[in-house]
Amino acid sequence: MLRFRPAALLAIAASSFAAPLAHAAPPRSPDRVEACDLLVVGGGLSGSAAAYEALLAGQTVCLTEITDWVGGQISAQGTSALDERPTQRAQLFYPRGYLALREAIEDRYGMLNPGRCWVSSSCFMPYDGHELLFEILEDAADEGDGELKWYPNTVVKELSYQQTVGDTPNNGLIDGAIAIQHAPHPDASPLNTYPLSETIEDAFTYEDSDRFAKTIVEFRPKRAIDPDADPTDLASTDANWYVIDATETGELVGLADVPYRLGIDPASYLEPTSSSPDGDQYCTQGFTYTFAMETQAEEQTYDVPAFYDRYAPYYSYELERLADFELVYTYRQIFSVEPEEELTPNVREWPIYPGDISMQNWTWGNDYRPGTSIDNLIFTRDQLRDRGQLEPGGWLGGLRTETLARGEEHSVGYFYWLVQGTTDSQLGDGVKQPQPFHTYMTGFDSPMGTAHGLSKYPYMREGRRIIGRPSFGHAAGFTIWEIDISQMDYRNPYFAENLSEDEFRRMWATLAGLSAIEVITGDRSVENIEPRTRASMYPDSVGIGHYAIDFHPCMTEHPPEKPGNTEREGERFGQGRAFPFPVPLRAMIPRKIDNLLVAGKSIATSHTAAAAYRVHSFEWSVGAAAGTTAAFALERNVMPYEMTDDLPRPELELEALQRRLDANGNPTAFPNTSIFNNSWDEWN
Repeated sequence: MLRFRPAALLAIAASSFAAPLAHAAPPRSPDRVEACDLLVVGGGLSGSAAAYEALLAGQTVCLTEITDWVGGQISAQGTSALDERPTQRAQLFYPRGYLALREAIEDRYGMLNPGRCWVSSSCFMPYDGHELLFEILEDAADEGDGELKWYPNTVVKELSYQQTVGDTPNNGLIDGAIAIQHAPHPDASPLNTYPLSETIEDAFTYEDSDRFAKTIVEFRPKRAIDPDADPTDLASTDANWYVIDATETGELVGLADVPYRLGIDPASYLEPTSSSPDGDQYCTQGFTYTFAMETQAEEQTYDVPAFYDRYAPYYSYELERLADFELVYTYRQIFSVEPEEELTPNVREWPIYPGDISMQNWTWGNDYRPGTSIDNLIFTRDQLRDRGQLEPGGWLGGLRTETLARGEEHSVGYFYWLVQGTTDSQLGDGVKQPQPFHTYMTGFDSPMGTAHGLSKYPYMREGRRIIGRPSFGHAAGFTIWEIDISQMDYRNPYFAENLSEDEFRRMWATLAGLSAIEVITGDRSVENIEPRTRASMYPDSVGIGHYAIDFHPCMTEHPPEKPGNTEREGERFGQGRAFPFPVPLRAMIPRKIDNLLVAGKSIATSHTAAAAYRVHSFEWSVGAAAGTTAAFALERNVMPYEMTDDLPRPELELEALQRRLDANGNPTAFPNTSIFNNSWDEWN
């Protein structure tokens, strides 16, 4: 029986800090004041990695998370199937904490892939993702003599801000944060009873409710409130703590109103496959509520969800070669009753046994892909302003609750389609057959840990992306663009036909690598350019990543599930292989706030580049870089922007930071890759 409680029914967001951040007094004094060296907001993989490195460095870390699990993708979002490239995996060239996580999974199950999935070398239970990762954080605190202050079920409501003095009068520092932690109200249902759409606005509201009792927590710099601290230790322009935005959608980026982008960037020589000449901030990648289903020995019966007919016109296997239930089921199988059974090379022949469990994350299944101004999930700056969320005390998380609710229904409807459906929106009639030997898993002890069976938080592929500070070669603000990482064949006639002559030449000058000057001066024609076979190199690289440019495009019309709706035209054109890529420190430094670092999917990437900079090992690498950078900056009394502001001239503090990262097992570059080595075939 299917049981589910239904949910309650490129433009740049330019901004500046002409005045300090608006800050409203809570309805009562904070119930607790917590002191930290680092406030890490968001307990996903990047936030956990930042905490891990800072704890090993002996720092006091306050870690907040909207759910009660650390791990993000591998736990609360349910995508517990590690996305990795074969070459990087074969050489195990990952940050030390990510390697520790992989080893912990293998130790727990006696193997790395207990689910016997074929999409990854490691598929496992989401609740184990949380438990194993939390143990790793506790071990890091013990080993490094750091202190972890874990705040689950906690959201940041407000930031306080002070203007700096001296050489940077237009910038400032976050000097405090007000957060709300929620717990079940007496006699109310336990946490994780209701889906996110029914609780998120309550979680961001100060007052107690029928569901939640609230604790108001004020986070402050440890050095500022430590009675034993020497007030002369730091100058007034220096940071005495760091705040890291490791949220899934760039919540602090939106709340602090620093410059950022959303959605599609305008087509240019830097983003030549963009699907829009002017950009579209409403078209972000789709989000997914994952769920788990279990195979049964007996045929099951199901109730039709009341909302099923609304979403049924969307569901599909997508392609003929994928139109196979067994293929889809084993794709992300997270538990197998026969994990050691020898399997054939043909995944379509893999057996499925009663008791096997599959996690579902399918583009034309439970992906929800809004793309218009009336249904976009992540509010733009104008939408935030119009809804009062940028007013003092007005912040509610920056997401459209109605779209979350639609995504929840859409996902549950997909389960019903898998087991009972006979239609296919892309392949027509006669393709989809019922598969009634499966149950939808619910309950607090289920893989997702929720009464309703959906992941605690949706799997997010794209959020607000900061615009970095102007730097050498990046006058409009540092950004990693498509052309910096893509292996696209730019000799395709499309580019000469769709770019102006000047933009076409500028594109090829960028692709020419060390020969760029000759192209710019006209000493070398486009036809004679040997395009580089590597990603752009950055002198401030503090991490690495490698994944294909992988799109789950928004849909063209509202609502996404509208019969006959199509993906946004041209969005998949830029999809394909990417070179192994670096993570520049400049991509993590927002404008206007000097003690805020950005990790996860909100670093300074374009829409196309972000489609590669979003998977598990990348999130860990950028988080490790953020945590190490913050600890290093506090130790050396140097701010992150000061380590990059004179590039490309040598930056001694930056070089010391990079040496520390490398020495600690957090690679800042792939082996045998440099600006003088244009052939990275072994990594491609």
